[in-house]
Amino acid sequence: MHTQWNDRESLIHPASAPDYLREEQLRKLQLQRLRAMTRHAYENQTLFRERMEATGVTPDDVQTLDDIRKLPFTQKTDLRDTYPYGLFAVPMSEVVRLHASSGTTGKPIVVAYTTEDIEVWKEVMIRAFACAGLHSGDIVQNAYGYGLFTGGLGAHYGAEALNATVIPISGGNSERQIMVMRDFGTTAICATPSYFLHLIEYAEKMGIEWPDLPLRAGIFGAEPWTDEMREYIEGKTGIKAFDIYGLSEIIGPGVGMACSEQSGLHIFEDHFMIEIVDPVTDEPMPDGEEGELIITTLSKKAMPVMRYRTHDITSIIPEKCECGRTIRRINRIARRSDDMFIIRGVNVFPSQVEAALLNVEETLPHYQIVLSRSGGMDQMEVQVEVTAETFTDTVRGVEAVHKQLSDAIAHILGIRVKLTLVEPNMIERSMGKAKRVIDNR
Repeated sequence: MHTQWNDRESLIHPASAPDYLREEQLRKLQLQRLRAMTRHAYENQTLFRERMEATGVTPDDVQTLDDIRKLPFTQKTDLRDTYPYGLFAVPMSEVVRLHASSGTTGKPIVVAYTTEDIEVWKEVMIRAFACAGLHSGDIVQNAYGYGLFTGGLGAHYGAEALNATVIPISGGNSERQIMVMRDFGTTAICATPSYFLHLIEYAEKMGIEWPDLPLRAGIFGAEPWTDEMREYIEGKTGIKAFDIYGLSEIIGPGVGMACSEQSGLHIFEDHFMIEIVDPVTDEPMPDGEEGELIITTLSKKAMPVMRYRTHDITSIIPEKCECGRTIRRINRIARRSDDMFIIRGVNVFPSQVEAALLNVEETLPHYQIVLSRSGGMDQMEVQVEVTAETFTDTVRGVEAVHKQLSDAIAHILGIRVKLTLVEPNMIERSMGKAKRVIDNR
């Protein structure tokens, strides 16, 4: 659905209409699409059909939305094991786009799109940007990486379809990023939150004052980040920082998005069906309780993905959102089940460390967790940058900050770990996703 000439100042984009469907209508649409997608995958994906046959389930057994639990899960390893085209459900003559992961941990995962899939992707990206209040006339600086990574082109075509002006700057070259932001009048930026933190520092070195820039919104994703990080970014720049969620395996960015209320992520449920399950027992979790997010594509033609295990830990927010959207929200994803490591019998997530550190005023939002092994025991060290003023203070002042940070970490984790304070710019900056954990075990 396209905007009209007089829609520019509207707070509701016409493409966002499905966000406000009555629940009964939405669930009927989901069931219709779930049944069609199950049959499509069964008839065209060998792996899915074999797993269905092994359990004696057929597409006809899907009569209600709850029947989705009869279907087998899909894992990331399935995409690697069938590399490159084993999960495609259409002939290559219908595939108009391929994307792939970096493949740094083995074979890359390859995902395919038909023309219809690209249109769905554009639609959900328009709706995502509309959630953040973007509209025709905005100037969007796209600092996500272009190429095989889905982030760059997903944001690019979505912003163009919104009738915004797109600056396809990609990542890196921070001085040019700031110059373009200032000279081109950028009103919104798309980037990883860790890279935008780097831009905050760079702008300060260049003597740029954020209130002097027209930038008003940041669309940040591609890595977990906390509410404390959002508050830091907003406090430093005065912009509104919005969380966007997506996975290459599902479609790319545009699966979910924070709205003006900034209270969770709206999932575009007419295209993506979500479940929350216990990551150990696979049993469904009630709304409001944490578990692993499972996503089923309801519109993906080239490569349907059924009950995909994201390893992202979150919960469904049962309350209605004040923004008026009826599509459900999930809580911000700040951790993954496969990000967890165990120190002295305690489960530790990087997001817990980040939350502890950013609650201390002298801390900068740059840290690393270094894991090592000594005497048969796993050891954990947190290296964190603190302000230059901290190091120009007295020894007693530095010790006080060290104790404050050490106590904050211990309060959240329940154990004490080695803590090292370092000067600003000592921790390597990321041009894309931040590498928070260095595992030397």
